[in-house]
Amino acid sequence: MKRFYESVGTQSVDAMWQVTLDGRGLKTVKGTPQMVPNRPLAQALAREWEQQGEKLDPASFPMRDMADYAIDIVAADLGGVADKLVTYGDTDTLCYRADPDEPLFAHQQKVWEPLVKAFEARESVEMTRVSGIVHHPQPDATMATLRARLSTANPFALAGIEAMSSLAASLVIGLTAARPDTEPTELWRAASLEEEWQADLWGRDPEAEERRAKREADFLRACEFTRLAQG
Repeated sequence: MKRFYESVGTQSVDAMWQVTLDGRGLKTVKGTPQMVPNRPLAQALAREWEQQGEKLDPASFPMRDMADYAIDIVAADLGGVADKLVTYGDTDTLCYRADPDEPLFAHQQKVWEPLVKAFEARESVEMTRVSGIVHHPQPDATMATLRARLSTANPFALAGIEAMSSLAASLVIGLTAARPDTEPTELWRAASLEEEWQADLWGRDPEAEERRAKREADFLRACEFTRLAQG
């Protein structure tokens, strides 16, 4: 599609913020006014429009797409999204370790265990660690606490946490990355620990490396979106 606007701005509407193109407020793909909770997030969305050339690139609007998802999907079903997110905690990658006699186990313990322990202390939950890949359910009390915690997030933050948890296959990583005092690149490295271990062991494939780089970029972008959404 050819670029159809000249100016990009933001405006405050009823304590929310909206991107404007030539003075007209944007809407979501479903036709809902695209209102976000604060100006910094609106400015991030506006930059995507400002950076377009003569032709619009649909793939270069990831922030807009997350905002639309938060407004049209998440806000309409906060409980359902919280239920979906809890499943990433029930099968959290960071809780599934190698056998204790394997070299990978020591590496997992060094990188993952501090993250899980800090998460448990912060969220007042207990997470079950398992050696192997056979599913072992997390305690019901833990799942209930995490669901209640997720239900308090605003739709925009919840959309970002969902994206990060999905990419990392870990709710521990998703919720930890939402905190402004954590380093998202280090968290992504933790999430991809096993994949990187196998790549170092068996060799690196260019196509696999490209996919990993894209997933990392998506994770970091979702982290930025989440932190902006939380103000």
